[in-house]
Amino acid sequence: MSYPLVILLCVGLLHQTSSIVRMDKLADNKICGDAECSYVLSVATALDDFNAPDCRFINIKKGQMVYVYSKLVPEEGAGVFWSGSIYSERYVDQMGIIGYFPATMVKETQKFKEDTVKIPTTEMDFYCD
Repeated sequence: MSYPLVILLCVGLLHQTSSIVRMDKLADNKICGDAECSYVLSVATALDDFNAPDCRFINIKKGQMVYVYSKLVPEEGAGVFWSGSIYSERYVDQMGIIGYFPATMVKETQKFKEDTVKIPTTEMDFYCD
């Protein structure tokens, strides 16, 4: 086997393909702490378990701490959803994953940002990979 063929084979095996699935938008606008939604708005505690219905959402367990990064502005007839990530020593594999959950499933325990901005959502806010 020649070296160029081996290199080509290795590059081909290392190259991962991913397909992004576009999901329906849950809202047209969101409330964030800054224009990039990089600041944590608040910390909340899960009041009950929530099982994610699809890849836009995160699973949360009763009692878990949830860092809230944005709050979707609800459309008429739609549910109220927030986005965030969980923190729990017991569920380390889920830490850092950001997803949506119903606002009714959590209780805010500490607010960090009083000044917020309303920005439009994009398709990337609701993609699945």
